[in-house]
Amino acid sequence: MKLAALHALVAAVEEGSLRGAARRIGASQPALTKTIRELELELGSSLLLRTSRGVQATAQGKVLYERALKATRELSLAVDEIHQMRGHMAGDLHLSAVPVAVMLLVPELLRTFGQAYPDVRLRVSEELYVAQLQRLRTQEVDITVGGIPSDLPPGEFVVEPLIRTTMVPTARLGSRWLQARSLQDLQHARWVFTGARGESGYARALYESHGLTAPPVGAIVNSTLALLSLVATGDYVGLMPSQIASHPLAAPFIAVIPIEEHGHALEIGAILRSDAAPSPLLRHVMTHLHRAAHHIEHPGA
Repeated sequence: MKLAALHALVAAVEEGSLRGAARRIGASQPALTKTIRELELELGSSLLLRTSRGVQATAQGKVLYERALKATRELSLAVDEIHQMRGHMAGDLHLSAVPVAVMLLVPELLRTFGQAYPDVRLRVSEELYVAQLQRLRTQEVDITVGGIPSDLPPGEFVVEPLIRTTMVPTARLGSRWLQARSLQDLQHARWVFTGARGESGYARALYESHGLTAPPVGAIVNSTLALLSLVATGDYVGLMPSQIASHPLAAPFIAVIPIEEHGHALEIGAILRSDAAPSPLLRHVMTHLHRAAHHIEHPGA
């Protein structure tokens, strides 16, 4: 099985057409069609279903496509790492981060790391904690920066703490909930929970840490933009990092509710898979993340 054939299959599945796949890999459409046909003959299975609207993977094609993605990614990483071991820092690196990290750590990381390693393509995506870990497990991202959970499976990840934050309750300016002075005062508010489901989340953890029953779920969102939109325009209460609540982009629309209880303390850290040694490039990213964290906590240093 040739690597070029796997590249052709991946391109065809992702592009949804043989013409688009041929353009993507720089081959003629007849040549690409022949390559995939030879692959099908080698495996004795049809890999693509031709339709009037293009092509799509068969069940067998999906299996090979998923494996091919992992194989081609591993080979690409190996080539990049070999170059890095020779001192040439180039390649791709994908970092996912929670919103507070995107706002506080990532700008400084991009500034210093980009200056030091201009040939590296550093991709940053904003995601919530649950999605981050799943993409880290499937190797879709190389490193995640987010809240360090207490229930991480032992031995699966390596964690390096970076900064601390406090999750605080917020409401839109003018909301009656800004008059609340305790968590109990907010138990009948419509809370926005973040995550995949309402059974978990920082708001629930905050209430339970004070021996209180968590409020009913008013809405569940999976992004900070959705959280900000609901809190800023509706009669909702939402828990968010204090740095986001006071950020110039959010301050004109929302305010922190001055309750007597301290908010939910959260440590932000970098999380990596423990099943492989980090590449030289990844180690350099970690160094610059720690520098960014120091810059945030000691701005005058």
